[in-house]
Amino acid sequence: MPDMCFIGCHDGTGSTNSKRGEKNMTKTQTIATLAEKTGLTKANVSSLLDEIANLAYTEAANGFTLPGIGKLVLVQRAERQGRNPATGESITIPAKTVVKFRVAKACKDALLS
Repeated sequence: MPDMCFIGCHDGTGSTNSKRGEKNMTKTQTIATLAEKTGLTKANVSSLLDEIANLAYTEAANGFTLPGIGKLVLVQRAERQGRNPATGESITIPAKTVVKFRVAKACKDALLS
């Protein structure tokens, strides 16, 4: 894994791979790891993560990219036919906007290699 990959990389106290039965990193663990690696205080790292999240929320409509990680995008879903699982009756599911996260190629390469 590249040296610059510090989100999700840590000292073994948890894991981002829940398929192996290990726990995901908590926000507190993420903040502590980033604070240790960057030399910033935990309060500063926490504030930075909150500001990144707020920026992502406000800019998602235009597409919000975290370089090397991925991109948040809004996607329009068309109206479609579905089934009511209780009755089996055919229903129309209305069109809607959904949020998707597209993982960057660099992130895929780092995680899958």
